Order: sequence, then C-alpha cells, then structure tokens
Amino acid sequence: MRFLAITLIVHRPDPVTGVLPSTQERFQEVLDNAVLAEELGFDGFGVGERHERPFISSAPTVVLSHVAALTRRIRLFTAVTTLSLLDPVRAYEDYATLDHLAEGRLDLIIGKGNGTAQRELFHVTPEDQWDRNAESYEVFRQLWRQDKVTARTRFRPELTDAEVWPRPYQRPIRVWHGSATSKESVDLAARYGDPLFSANVTNPVEPYAELVRYYRERWAFYGHDPAALTVGAGSAGLYVARTSQEALEVYRPIFESTLAFQRQVGLPVVFGTLEDFVERSSALIGSPQQIVDKVHRYHERLGHSVLHVHADASGLTAAQHRSSLERFQSEVAPVLRKEIPDPPWAWAPVNPDSPDTLRTVSKEGDAA
Repeated sequence: MRFLAITLIVHRPDPVTGVLPSTQERFQEVLDNAVLAEELGFDGFGVGERHERPFISSAPTVVLSHVAALTRRIRLFTAVTTLSLLDPVRAYEDYATLDHLAEGRLDLIIGKGNGTAQRELFHVTPEDQWDRNAESYEVFRQLWRQDKVTARTRFRPELTDAEVWPRPYQRPIRVWHGSATSKESVDLAARYGDPLFSANVTNPVEPYAELVRYYRERWAFYGHDPAALTVGAGSAGLYVARTSQEALEVYRPIFESTLAFQRQVGLPVVFGTLEDFVERSSALIGSPQQIVDKVHRYHERLGHSVLHVHADASGLTAAQHRSSLERFQSEVAPVLRKEIPDPPWAWAPVNPDSPDTLRTVSKEGDAA
C-alpha cells in the first residue's frame, strides 16, 4: 500500500485556538507539510483545487511547482483538478510544464469539482458540468499523447491540427478519476482504463463502496485487464496516539469545533458525536493497532492500494501533528505496506523514454 498526504488548503481559524493565520502563513504551512511528508517517507503529496471560500487552493500548479523545487523523491498529486471548470488546452500547458519541473513525479486526480460558488464563477451549470468534465478530459488526453490534435468540441473553440507546448515529460501521465457521488466519473475512469480515487470522506463507507463496485463492473465491461484495476481512497481525519484514550482526548475539541462550524453554515451533520465519527467514518483516530485494523476493514470494502491522509494539523498543535505523522509512518504504514499490495505499476520517477512504466493496457492494446 502507498500513502499520500493531501491538503485542500482550507483557510479559516484554527478550530481549537480560533487564530486565523495570514494567507502567506497558510501557504507556508503547506510547503512545510510537504517537506515533512517527504522527510517522513510518505509516497505522495497532494494539493486540491477549489475556487471558493474557505479554500485558497485555486492555483495548484503554482503550489505544486514550489513543492517540486523543495523535494526530490515524493510524487505530486492534484486532488482534484477540476477539469469541468478549465480550458483543457491551458490545463495541459500548466501540467505539462509542472511535470517537467518535477522530473516526472506528477499524478493527476481529475473531477468535475464541488460547490455552487465556483461553478457559478466559471458559468458552468449543473446540467452541463459532467459533459464539460468528459470533453475536457478527452481533449487533455489527446494533447498529452499526440503531437497534433484535431477535436470537435462544444465547450471551447474546436482544434484543427493544433500543436501545444511543451511536449510532455511523462508519456503519458497517470490520471486518476476522483469519485464521490456519481456514476459518471466512475464510468469515465473505467472506459479509459484509468485508476479511480474514492473521496471516502463525508459519509460512511457504503455509498463509496457501491461506486467502487460499479467501477469494477464497468472495467470488466470495457474489456480491461483485471490485474490493472486500481483504487485509491481518502480518509476523514488523522490522529495517531499511543492509546485510544489519548487520541479521543486530544481530538475531541477539534471535532466539537468542526461540528459547530458545520451547524453554523448549514452543512448536514452526518456524525453527531466523536465516538460515532471514529466508529463509522473513515477517520483514522486512535492507537496504531486500531488504525491498522480500520484500514483493513475499509480495504475489504474498497480494495484500495493507495490511501490519503490529511497533511494539515487541522487543530492539532505542531508537536501533536508531527508526532501523529511520525507514529503513522513508524507503526502503521510498515504493517499496511506489508499486508496490502501496492498499485500494479512502478512508483518511482519515470524515464520519459520508457513510457511503459506508467502504462496499463486493455485487451485491445490501448494505452490507458
């Protein structure tokens, strides 16, 4: 199993102290956490993309470019790239440039994105967002693979023998499809033989497991190699302590503050108590053995080989945050790495002259 640390760069007061860092301080926290993730042995670091409050992750390529300059080994992820809002030509240019700067360490997780405000900002409607996402991905995919592209499009000017630069470093780049609530993204991933990344955060596991089951059905329907099917999954929170009692004691004020915020802004409350949150959500809060056991329970439902955890302190003190990540890497990750298989491909930075390192192949021989 592989492990990512991911941030959406939420910018709001600390849930325990109430202190709001400046925008610059918040970005510096992200960079410090990326360096720490590499230092501790995480396999990837991800940055989300949102275009509305309380997020300041509207430019993930810029943030990840800085992370690329500060790190050498860790893979860089987008979480997610909102292709339904973006021009696929411009997105290609940004990410191809970033992948060169990162020397082939970039993975994309794409999706339509969430939130009414950002959809309205880009004049995208609920009726067309899935079509936009699919069209943008199809154009993006062609641009990454072909030197000249012709595409008949609905949502941007058509392309005729278009050349877009720079040409890619990874040939092709790996693209995951973010999955939260809809079968459309699941079917798109299966159609192209791409890996699926289940959000697995807001609700109990059942709706996410149902979408993963559907992904497996569609993967088989499109005739892809069963051995190449790959699933990643998120988690709703992280605090690894020496004992379960210590974990609950430290995390309780964080949970209660978050619960109050959800009620204040009118968000639905799914888990009304900390005990319910720890038991029924994907949050990894407890002793190392409790977390190992919980990841195994989720693996039985999702079959995932990649797991993301929160990169941010999110109310923990700096010392608690570092201690939790250290304990995760020293006492949890080694057990799960041994007991749950890795994805079926090489994880190391790629040689652009060896495209097979990032390619899965369907029965028809199409590169995925």
